[in-house]
Amino acid sequence: MIYMDNAATTMHKPKEVIDAVVQAMNSMGNAGRGAHRASLDASRTIYETREILSQFFGAESPKEIVFTNNSTESLNIAIKGFLQPKDHVITTQMEHNSVLRPLYEMQEKGVELTILSADKKGRICYEDFEKEIKANTKAIVCTHASNLTGNMLDVNRIGKIAKKYGLRFIVDASQTAGVYPIDVQEMGIDILCFTGHKGLLGPQGTGGMYVRRGMNLKPLKCGGSGVDTYNTHHPQEMPTALEAGTLNGHGIAGLGAGVSYVQKIGMEAIRDKELALMWRFYYGVKDIPNIKVYGDFSTKKRCPIVTLNIGEYDSSEVSDELLMTYNISTRPGAHCAPLMHKALGTVEQGAVRFSFSHYNTEEEIAIAIQAIEELAQEE
Repeated sequence: MIYMDNAATTMHKPKEVIDAVVQAMNSMGNAGRGAHRASLDASRTIYETREILSQFFGAESPKEIVFTNNSTESLNIAIKGFLQPKDHVITTQMEHNSVLRPLYEMQEKGVELTILSADKKGRICYEDFEKEIKANTKAIVCTHASNLTGNMLDVNRIGKIAKKYGLRFIVDASQTAGVYPIDVQEMGIDILCFTGHKGLLGPQGTGGMYVRRGMNLKPLKCGGSGVDTYNTHHPQEMPTALEAGTLNGHGIAGLGAGVSYVQKIGMEAIRDKELALMWRFYYGVKDIPNIKVYGDFSTKKRCPIVTLNIGEYDSSEVSDELLMTYNISTRPGAHCAPLMHKALGTVEQGAVRFSFSHYNTEEEIAIAIQAIEELAQEE
């Protein structure tokens, strides 16, 4: 199988990640639930991964790194734990449902929501952020990069706007963590939400968030913590305050190995290969008759994603044909990004997304281009 659905999850994982998970499953107890070797090994592994991620994202200390199951859980904690009725929040049409649905839920509870429009190439006007700020605006919540088009937002620029007006800045880094450098201090990010199973090359069911020191978020859940057992309330000390229950220690061991692999190979080297493959594919398909490519390709800074349609064919039909005839795995449909499809005009048709990994090869790109050429001729 030629796997080109890496924006959904990176299927091919480094051997180091697999080995780390297997070793953890053979040796790891429950972190913070005992003084025996198995429990201490778990605690040590989890703390070491916190340290790695803390340095990776420029956090003040490992205490500001909270483990969750994925970006969706992180964003739910960030949005529901911070916003209150009568608050105003700004977001964009570029967002994934992991941002939109928690915001819609908070809107039903009295939060005022403004969604900035994107143009037909999926781009946001930065001046609109300042135009929409009100006296009760409390936060800007936005993605770092669209999972549909690969377009990126300038979070440095948005972070400065947030700081200028005293707003909290919450960023969804699902598509960029492990692909582009992220420094939460330099970028003015108050809460960074990330997943482990994409660019960080970790297992599914892993992820987390950076929470700036001093920010108080209401926990999404409470329960066992391994400490302060006789307190009727969940502990308030970070990161325990946002981590009720047993953590996915086996997955976290793999996540730590994934980040270490990215650091060893070099994020820039991995990204350069992925983007080189993306551009080769883009230039190979963009001028084929009956092909429409979506997104902004006028800038080199983007995620390794090419999303397209063939004539009036339903995107699911095209994706199925790519799989059955050419053994190429892609993602069709709506991609959990309803407002982005609305901006692009692809609500009914959906779109076929090709997303690349450094494990892909030039030979696979050539096969994919040929497949699109042949399918386009049939339209």
